[in-house]
Amino acid sequence: MGEFFTLLRRGNRSALTAGIVNSVIAIIKAIAYVLTGNVAMFAEMMHTLGDAANQFFVFIGSALSKKAPTKRFPNGFGRLVNLVLLGAILFVGIMAYETIHEGIAHIIEPTESTGFWITLSVLFVGVVLESGVFVKAMQEIAHDTKLDSKGPRLILDSFRSLKQAKPATRLVFLEDLVATAGGVVAMIAVIISHVTPFHQAEGIASILIGLMMFYVVGNVFLQNAAGALGEADETMAARLGGLIMKDPDVKDISKLEVIKEGDHFHVEVEIEVDPTLTIAQADDIKDRLELQIRLQQGIIDVTIGFDEDDKIQQYIVATDET
Repeated sequence: MGEFFTLLRRGNRSALTAGIVNSVIAIIKAIAYVLTGNVAMFAEMMHTLGDAANQFFVFIGSALSKKAPTKRFPNGFGRLVNLVLLGAILFVGIMAYETIHEGIAHIIEPTESTGFWITLSVLFVGVVLESGVFVKAMQEIAHDTKLDSKGPRLILDSFRSLKQAKPATRLVFLEDLVATAGGVVAMIAVIISHVTPFHQAEGIASILIGLMMFYVVGNVFLQNAAGALGEADETMAARLGGLIMKDPDVKDISKLEVIKEGDHFHVEVEIEVDPTLTIAQADDIKDRLELQIRLQQGIIDVTIGFDEDDKIQQYIVATDET
């Protein structure tokens, strides 16, 4: 039990923050829905409730994935976060279905909601709080990908670097992007329903929010299914290739594989060297390269092999490699 709580301290903080904030928002929206019967509020309540539960699962999964390798699982538990996320999105999928179902029912039999100002105020507070978590997720992406962006540039760079972020951070980012957009859609629908006789607007908003939730489900499923299988990471491979080729004793790289498991990377590389080198010299090269590779964030396993230089250059370092 002590190890469990120790691992929790290493869980994804964006997911924990998002889970706590969304739990508070879900309670507020649930109370508002009971008081007003607003369908758009119901959709937002279900969405926020799904996000909260999902993000707590993500936090626990990301923490447990940090567990050290054991004899039974020598490769570690890096893929555990992907498996947890695959399970967590099922919950979001169920919430999305219920949200769309309720929206369709309201379109077929529209009813006028009460408590306009209560609904609008709660949705506005929700959008503000979700926006704060969304910004936190952007900052986490910047941290994961070593960006120093700030202000408006952080928004653009976050979208561009989303694929390189940790799986848990990606999920929080997408969920809060949809949550913020969904809150705005719900506010617009509530205003339309209040000032016009078009009460079906709330049902349409509910369906739109449900469809956005399904987008998150599909996106996260594809990303984490690949992660659970063990996905090659070309970005990290390119970075390591440039680093390895800078070593004066490395003539070429005949093989370089970087497999991503959760937040961790496994590296296997075969380098070509001068065939006249002694075993002691080759061992020094191995130790030197392994140290440099392990300094890169997330790399937990490095295997380095040697081959004699065939005088044919196979590995070409990208021109933009730093």
